[in-house]
Amino acid sequence: MSRRGERRGGLRVAVPKQEPISKFLTASGTFQDDDIRLNNQGLRVVSSEPTPNMAGPSDGQLSLADLEMVQVIGKGAGGVVQLVRHKWTNEIYALKVIQMNIHETVRKQIVQELKINQVSQSQCPHVVECHHSFYNNGVISIVLEYMDGGSLSDILKLQKKIPEPYLAIISKQVLNGLLYLHQVRHIIHRDIKPSNLLINHKGEVKISDFGVSAVLANSMGQRDTFVGTYTYMSPERISGGQYAYDSDMWSLGLTLLECALGRFPYQPHGQEEGWLNFYGLLECIVEQPPPAPPADKFSPEFCSFIAACIQKRPKDRPSAADLLTHPFLEKYSEEEYHLSKLLPPLAPLS
Repeated sequence: MSRRGERRGGLRVAVPKQEPISKFLTASGTFQDDDIRLNNQGLRVVSSEPTPNMAGPSDGQLSLADLEMVQVIGKGAGGVVQLVRHKWTNEIYALKVIQMNIHETVRKQIVQELKINQVSQSQCPHVVECHHSFYNNGVISIVLEYMDGGSLSDILKLQKKIPEPYLAIISKQVLNGLLYLHQVRHIIHRDIKPSNLLINHKGEVKISDFGVSAVLANSMGQRDTFVGTYTYMSPERISGGQYAYDSDMWSLGLTLLECALGRFPYQPHGQEEGWLNFYGLLECIVEQPPPAPPADKFSPEFCSFIAACIQKRPKDRPSAADLLTHPFLEKYSEEEYHLSKLLPPLAPLS
């Protein structure tokens, strides 16, 4: 991959090369990248060994023309997310729309997400299900399961804090999702944060996004404007070092601590509005001791769980499988602390 060097704040930051979208189009208008073939009929992954649950252009289950927009439910570096309704069945979906005139790094990551989504269908109840993907006129559209409760970030805006018992229920489900991604799919998520953990009124928590937003943010020159993704990176990753599955454990611990405290755990000195400079946060995460929940406000089990997740040395962090045996996850009953209690009543769709 070609890169150019650019200096920011005394550090050299890699700027990814932008590739013309025409390079990846066939004469028929199909987006083609490695073994991905994507057009307005759907996605096909070309492989020497057929993969179960692979949707293809001929399955006829879903068409973009059959979907009508209800409302926009999200905007960001990763594109626009719309709430859409199937015209004939009235089924509701979330439609992620991504413009493809983007950098090479981003294109590769989106192709990776398409592959992950395609083979993850219905295989894990704690990963957001992808129903179909399409390419048409420079736009990739990904039809996803609609999570009617929004994200943990949305809950924080309403509740200000999430009580510890609910965090135990959330943690167990997210860890099961990470266990699947790490051990079955061999994938590092790379972007665990409150806005990528979605919830519904059934009390289910599911992981979404697979790191595309993180790469988009960096490639679009937004690193210094601080879009939020970098705030959850582990010390080894934010400093540009090698990272592995345990990097997701750090991000999960920081996410849960933010939900418990009602604020981002790393606070800059003398600034009430939060971190304004990437390099200030980088130095804080790499050089300072990790944050901890106040012992007088939280149980020993919760404090122990968070401490295990946000160990500075990656090798000191437990795996998702190890954390699933932590006493914190058994401390509270899911029946008593059903996650739907955190959500407002479902509003009728217009």
